[in-house]
Amino acid sequence: MFGLLFLILFTPGVSEFICMSSDLEMSYTFCDSTAQAFMLNVTPCSMNTSVWKAALTWIPRSDIRFLKIVFRVWYDGARALFWEELLCSGADDEYSVCGMLKGETLVSAFDIKGSTVKFPKGNYNIVIQGLSDDSENNMVICLNVTMIVKQDAF
Repeated sequence: MFGLLFLILFTPGVSEFICMSSDLEMSYTFCDSTAQAFMLNVTPCSMNTSVWKAALTWIPRSDIRFLKIVFRVWYDGARALFWEELLCSGADDEYSVCGMLKGETLVSAFDIKGSTVKFPKGNYNIVIQGLSDDSENNMVICLNVTMIVKQDAF
C-alpha cells in the first residue's frame, strides 16, 4: 500500500520525500549539486517488515567498471554503522550495473533484506556513496537520506 517513488533530475539542494507512513518517514538530497537521473521505488514503507521490494532506474554519469558502495549511518547524531561492498571489480562481475557506459539506463529490481535488528525510535542520517575507484574521490552517485523511525519496534 505504501510505496516510495522519487524520480528524475532533482533540483539541487531540495529535499525530496521518499515515503511516509505511521512508523517511518524518509527523504533525501543528493550530496552534490549535479543533476541526477534517478528513480527508486521501495515497498512497503514500514519498519515492520523483513524484506523491502526495490526497483531502481538510474543513468550513471560515468562508465561503471569499478563500483564500491559505502553506507554510513548516524543515529541521533552518533555514528551507528559503517559498511562497504565492492559490486564491480572488472573481473567476473555478477551485477547488471557492472560494465555500463555513461548515459546507459540501468533498470533493476531487487530485495532489500531487512535486518533482524530492530531500529529504535529516532532520527537516522544515512550517506550512501557509489565510488568509481578505491581512492573514494570519484563518486558516481551520493545520497543523503534522512530516516525517522516514529515508534519503537515491538
